[in-house]
Amino acid sequence: MLSLRARRAIPLYICCLTTITSVSAFADNTLFTAMDDPATAKKPFEGNVQAGYNAQSGNSQSSTLLANTNMTWFNSDAAYSLWGAANNTTSSNVRSSEKYQAGGRTRYNLTDRNYLFGQASWLSDRFNGYDSRSTLTGGYGRQILNGPLSDLRVELGPGVRHDEYHGGGRATKALAYGAANYSYQLTDNTKFIQGVSALANEETTLNSESALNVAINDKFSLRVAYTVTYNSKPPASAPKNTDTTTSVTLVYGL
Repeated sequence: MLSLRARRAIPLYICCLTTITSVSAFADNTLFTAMDDPATAKKPFEGNVQAGYNAQSGNSQSSTLLANTNMTWFNSDAAYSLWGAANNTTSSNVRSSEKYQAGGRTRYNLTDRNYLFGQASWLSDRFNGYDSRSTLTGGYGRQILNGPLSDLRVELGPGVRHDEYHGGGRATKALAYGAANYSYQLTDNTKFIQGVSALANEETTLNSESALNVAINDKFSLRVAYTVTYNSKPPASAPKNTDTTTSVTLVYGL
């Protein structure tokens, strides 16, 4: 038999999924944005804005702009998060990369270790073959580690994804979702973060991000990240299976 708390959580979980789906403006930073445990949150709101820019002129001309934001609200048992990101690269006055993302996520604690989650995300990445990719997932999560230095959580569940391809055509398919997120406080000012996620049906998409956050002061920090995305069946307009990105950004805590 389910406990009273679990029975109360199920309607909230369904409601959160419905709410996220209806907000088209936040239709994955990444799909493994597993949020902090609301039971251990130190304040009711945490947010940040990140930005990076590089420009070169002379014999060659290029520019790159990176920007993203993440905002999370906590109460005793639940957390709610919104995020967005943009990445643009131009070389010799020709756009060579253009990627936009937005998403929303919720987490509800059933016990100290177990929780339910729901998340929805929208991605536009035409240079990798997608005019639009909308994903909705939900399921069960487990908080494995939650100490002063280490944090580890894993989650899994069903989902659905709708793709609109840059080369033409569209598809809507059910999928299985799984993810893990690990962080380790190396020093008082430095934290290592590793996230991985998988979306699988007859096509498998794997995401990985390794990042190092170095605090400069109470408001600013430097973030170095390396992300890898693998698609077992990429669109015909972007046939390579693997994409990687290395970024260095300045983070401002809200």
